[in-house]
Amino acid sequence: MAATEKAQQELEQIERQVAEMESAGTDDATRRQIETLQDRIETLRREMNAPHTAWQKTELARHPQRPQSLDYIERVFTDFSEIHGDRSFGDDAAIICGMARFHGDEVMIVATQKGRDMKQRVYRNFGTPHPEGYRKAIRIMQLAEKFRRPIFTLVDTDGAYPGIHAEERGQAEAIAYNLREMARLEVPIIATVIGVGGSGGALAIAVADRVLMMENSIYSVISPEGCAAIMWRDASKKELAAEAMRITATDLSELGCIDDMVPEPEGGAHRDHEAAANLLDASWQKHYAELKKTPTAELLVSRYNKFRNIAQFYKTEP
Repeated sequence: MAATEKAQQELEQIERQVAEMESAGTDDATRRQIETLQDRIETLRREMNAPHTAWQKTELARHPQRPQSLDYIERVFTDFSEIHGDRSFGDDAAIICGMARFHGDEVMIVATQKGRDMKQRVYRNFGTPHPEGYRKAIRIMQLAEKFRRPIFTLVDTDGAYPGIHAEERGQAEAIAYNLREMARLEVPIIATVIGVGGSGGALAIAVADRVLMMENSIYSVISPEGCAAIMWRDASKKELAAEAMRITATDLSELGCIDDMVPEPEGGAHRDHEAAANLLDASWQKHYAELKKTPTAELLVSRYNKFRNIAQFYKTEP
């Protein structure tokens, strides 16, 4: 169990204990005990708010109670109406698409969804899309372009589904097609990594004018465990791999791979879904207002250059 998760569980237990003691009565002995417990609460909060390592952020990004796409959609957007199917093979529940309103403006939403309990996770295929999911996504994005609606995408996936049937139905082609077509769409696109952004499966819905990351999310070409298994033939070196890969929002912001890092509530987004949604909403409003003022031709050039120049580093001689 992660140290941060242990601290959180202890914090919740002590907070419940303090609430029970306060409701039972407050004699001198009880007040002294409450003061001791409150000191411990402050200590735990400081520990939880201390800068996290890359691996700790990975664990927070994977936290089972972390807000998922539908949690944000329900809190930030209104009049959401889901659209199903790729008009070719079928519907993929791992990707949610639909129309909605964002502060009165009509928009399109494309999002991955992992599911909360086991039944939902199986239904959503644990948030790992099939080719029909990506084809549905680009169909909806092209529909958004036709009706001049901005696009919001929410990314939370470990990657595209690697099964043989997905490969038989053209998984690689579906992802590649999305990358090309998203670069050409003549409407503003805002992509946000809300949890785990895994490899091409995440990038297939994240070619955008603004790429944002929640503070404790990660975005990488491979998981830290997979990297450690390849580089050192030892998956237990996942913490070392996480640091070396520079997969956190802070790292990727410094490298220029993302446009903004969205702060999270104290202790992480999983502790307060409402506050996390409000913080994300504020960030979306800021970037959306900027993009609405930008001419289409400028958007396309800027988007193309953004992804052409990512990860290009030059060393100069001293």
